[in-house]
Amino acid sequence: MITANELEAAKKLIALALEEDVAGGDITTDNLIPSETRRKAYMVAKADGVVAGLPVAEMVFRQLDQSLVWKPEVAEGDRVSNGTVLVRFEASYRALLTAERTALNFLQRLSGIATISARYADEVKGTNTVILDTRKTLPGFRMLDKYAVRTGGATNHRIGLFDMVMIKDNHIEVAGGITAAVEQIKAKVPSLIKIEVETTNLEQVAEALAAGADIIMLDNMDNETMTQAVQLIQGKAKVEASGNMTLDRIRGVASTGVDYISIGALTHSVQAMDISQRLEE
Repeated sequence: MITANELEAAKKLIALALEEDVAGGDITTDNLIPSETRRKAYMVAKADGVVAGLPVAEMVFRQLDQSLVWKPEVAEGDRVSNGTVLVRFEASYRALLTAERTALNFLQRLSGIATISARYADEVKGTNTVILDTRKTLPGFRMLDKYAVRTGGATNHRIGLFDMVMIKDNHIEVAGGITAAVEQIKAKVPSLIKIEVETTNLEQVAEALAAGADIIMLDNMDNETMTQAVQLIQGKAKVEASGNMTLDRIRGVASTGVDYISIGALTHSVQAMDISQRLEE
């Protein structure tokens, strides 16, 4: 379910998008379509996928016509096939045409993210591994991109730099080592905030474990090394695999026993789902 914070983020993005696209008005539609004319329309999937973003698309149309009648034919997170009608709606004919592209831009992107997230989540079914997203989101779209990931069946990692500690190579270098970095963080950050440490070899894994990291990231390791790392950690910390986690290898990565696999591709290079808006006859 989309949260209040995500809806608020959507509201801000919709205002920006409509200002960008419509500005002073739709000079084509406004000069061809009488203001009092109403029409019915529907949106249809033109590819197989997972639906996400219908509430956002509704918000776009309602911004231009408060009398919008919106009747979804599917639910958020539903898997649909090419030709499935997603929603039927009625509004001012002008609103239907003026808001169409903006509404589709949101719906297609979010459904694309949900679709690829579902594919990755499907690959690790039957294991104890959870698929995570990353911060590699479209700027400004963080909340909506992560909503779409969740709708597709994957799980959200940290939202931003403020809600979880992530000690990476540059932090380690500045602090003078993993142990020093973790000690400095623990002295300054509330204990309820999780501390994750990025590691690239088994020596670093052992140091992060001894330092008391809550989560140890195995960055760009091969499956054999990851298996050894999981055995070394022995459940004393959560284990996250990251780096080049493609669909064709994550089942094998999950078999190493890692708790999480984080995948930037869920959001950073998503292919929008093909969806069209059509007028009812």
